[in-house]
Amino acid sequence: MNKHKLFLSILLVGLLFSCSTEKKSELVQRLEAIFYSDSFAKIPDAVFNVADYGAVADGKTLTTEAIQKTIDAAADAGGGKVIFPAGTYLSGALFVKSNVELNIGEGVVIQAVQDNNEYPRLWTRIAGIEMKWPAALINVYDESNVRITGKGVIDGNGKYWWDKFWGDPKYTGGMWGEYKDKGIRWAVDYDCERVRPVVIWESEDVLLKDFTVKRAGFWTVSLTYSTRVHVDGVIVRNNIGGHGPSSDGIDTDSSKDILVENCDIDCNDDNLCIKAGKDADGLRVNRPAENIVYRNCITRSGHGLITLGSETSGGMRNIEVYGLKAIGTNIGIRFKSAKVRGGLIENIYFHDIEMKDVANPFHFELNWYPEYSYCTIPDNIPEEEIKDRWRVLSQRVEPEEKGIPEFRNITLSDIKVENAERAFYANAYPEKPIHDIHWKNVSVEAKESGKLTYASNWTMENVLLKSGTGKPVELKNCENIEQPEIVKTEKPQPEEKRELTLDEQIGSINKNADVVIIPVNPTANQALANGDTTEFSENIQVYVLKNEDAALSYYEPLGDGFYYIPVEVAVTNNGRTIEIKGQKEHRYTFSVNKGKKPENIEGADSWKYDDDRQQITIDKKGKSFILQLN
Repeated sequence: MNKHKLFLSILLVGLLFSCSTEKKSELVQRLEAIFYSDSFAKIPDAVFNVADYGAVADGKTLTTEAIQKTIDAAADAGGGKVIFPAGTYLSGALFVKSNVELNIGEGVVIQAVQDNNEYPRLWTRIAGIEMKWPAALINVYDESNVRITGKGVIDGNGKYWWDKFWGDPKYTGGMWGEYKDKGIRWAVDYDCERVRPVVIWESEDVLLKDFTVKRAGFWTVSLTYSTRVHVDGVIVRNNIGGHGPSSDGIDTDSSKDILVENCDIDCNDDNLCIKAGKDADGLRVNRPAENIVYRNCITRSGHGLITLGSETSGGMRNIEVYGLKAIGTNIGIRFKSAKVRGGLIENIYFHDIEMKDVANPFHFELNWYPEYSYCTIPDNIPEEEIKDRWRVLSQRVEPEEKGIPEFRNITLSDIKVENAERAFYANAYPEKPIHDIHWKNVSVEAKESGKLTYASNWTMENVLLKSGTGKPVELKNCENIEQPEIVKTEKPQPEEKRELTLDEQIGSINKNADVVIIPVNPTANQALANGDTTEFSENIQVYVLKNEDAALSYYEPLGDGFYYIPVEVAVTNNGRTIEIKGQKEHRYTFSVNKGKKPENIEGADSWKYDDDRQQITIDKKGKSFILQLN
């Protein structure tokens, strides 16, 4: 891109937002004019008490019908406020109607009943794909002029759905284990129907204010295909009694004119997130997320202070994010997509943000989590078992070029980062590099400077990187990238110890007379013992030293490295059966001590026997498989 086009792109972002602490952007001013008006989501004064309709707050009696009767009575009367005496109300799906305020006052808990039969399956969108799915605990479906307010609690009661997904403890079974073994890990998120606490669907003029949501079974607050929604002062506490899968905080999905502010999010996935559909189905729908402001929020545990994606197909534009503070969140500003998502993401402005103890403050991965993102139905799945949603998920994007996402015209300014691991990371595509990214007044303290792959036209004005290595950001297949000013931090370094060679590590482990199996990661120069954690490697070497039964597990990163999953290696049948259970594909080489050449090895890609060493070498590519030595 020439300098003239670069200047125009910077000017476009500046004109769109033109924001400083003294002057709010036009987008912010317009949204404030909507949401701060006394007429926004105005509800009639009539009051309807759920106790008058038979609701019992004992935490045991199912109150769905009584609460819904109260809501319906308010709607039939032309609108009003539904209130609750203090206590815990066990409930299934509730549907808030137009001109009704559901006021969950202090001391009130609405708790999800752990029974999928109490949540009718409705047409919706889940993780970027339109399908039928259980209704949420609290729903606003095709309504307008609605409020959900109060300082009470919406309890997703989610552990039932967490265990259904991945077992207890996590990664020990559930549908996750079943689907992983079938080679369809990508389908479990859609087939394991988990109840969300709050869903706003195809609605407009909605206020969500001051309540707390805890223990979400799935995404916590979802705003989908909706217009003019204000989320203010909502607290999310999902990591109570465990950590649920995909317990996003507040997700805006293909919606417009959205203001999310003053929220406090603790979860086990993306804290604040913007989405716009997935793959061929998302490109078919083609609805952008636009005119959105997220501001003045705190994030704690979780995987993204603010995330764009991974569902990007409909595109995102005109988004401003500011006044955020991340405390110990895994990732700060996060972009994620895949080569089948597509979508144009542009005119985004991040500013006035603080991050402390955030390992990856700027993490832009456009080839995110391949095991999940690229859906292929294995040939061994019987035709009658293939679900319609699997066909939608695995539909190819044509032409392929349409599936490549593009991120451009993004400005990041007035950001401070303390105690990070890696400062900058970006990975895009040669066809569409992540381009025209503009940094200004940014300070980062990090152990490593980071790496960019397929990026172009990045400007850096008053950007300071205090790096433990003192090295510049590594650039691969990049063009016109300005480096930050780099200062090497002066911290005392521990005395260097000589790294053991692989042979030395194997020899040390082999001294233990009980050792039968030694997996080796050559990329990390690491011989693995039971319980070890390692980085990903395309190649894994496994030594089987004895004809004895044994088993061990080690852990490798899943997706983009923020989950770790076990790889199980087992030798049974007195050394005649070798089994691998994993989720990521590797090229395995097995070195098996054997005094006699086997007649055959079932399941191997290739094998050979060395008479002199009395050792079999077996090659096998796969995730989970069994080798039978006959």
